Amino acid sequence: MVIKRALLSAVLVLLALVLQVSVLGRLQLPGATPDLLLLVVVGLGLVFGPSGGCLTGFAAGLLADLAPPSDHAIGRYALVLCLMGYAAGLLRAEPGRPRSVLVPLVVVAGAALVSTVLYAGVGALVGDTAARHVGLPSLMVTALLYDLLLAPFVVPAVMLLARWADPSAAGGEVNGPGLGTIARYRTTRESSGLPSSGRKIRTKS
Repeated sequence: MVIKRALLSAVLVLLALVLQVSVLGRLQLPGATPDLLLLVVVGLGLVFGPSGGCLTGFAAGLLADLAPPSDHAIGRYALVLCLMGYAAGLLRAEPGRPRSVLVPLVVVAGAALVSTVLYAGVGALVGDTAARHVGLPSLMVTALLYDLLLAPFVVPAVMLLARWADPSAAGGEVNGPGLGTIARYRTTRESSGLPSSGRKIRTKS
C-alpha cells in the first residue's frame, strides 16, 4: 500500500508540475497563477492524512522550487506546500462519518489564501518584493478565484485516485458511511451475544 501511495503521489505531482509550468504558467493571467500543485496536495492530504499530506507537499514544493523557470529561493514553496498538506490532512474525515461535498472547496479556499500570504511573507524575509509590487490583496483574490474554478475538476479526481490506491486511508467512506455504521453495529451486537436484529437469543433449558 505504501509503495502504491508513493507511486500515485509521484505521478500526480509530476503531472501537475508539468501542466503548471508548461500551460498554466504561460497563460499570462492577471494577478496570481492557478496553483495546480496546491490542489493536488490538498486532495491527497484530505485522504492520506497529515503525514501523507505533509510529505507530498514538501516533495511537490521542492520540485517546483528546482524546476525552471524558478526565480525564488529553494525551499520557499516546499515550506508552504508542506504546511498546506499537513493542514489539509488534519481535516480528513473520520471513519464512518459523512462529509459535505463543500468541505474540499472550503479547504481549497483557505489553502489558496493562506498559501499566498505565507509565500509572500517568506519572500519578504529573503528580500523578494515581487508581491509588494503586484499587491498582496490582488494576489489573494485572483489566487482564490483561479483555484476555486479548478478545484471541482481536480480535487475530487485526486481524492478518488487516492482512495483507489489505498482504501484503508479512506476510512469508512469507501463502503459508504451507512454501510460502515451497520457493520460496526452488527459486530457489537454479535460480540455481546445478541443477533444483528437486536432480539435476545432464547435457549431451551
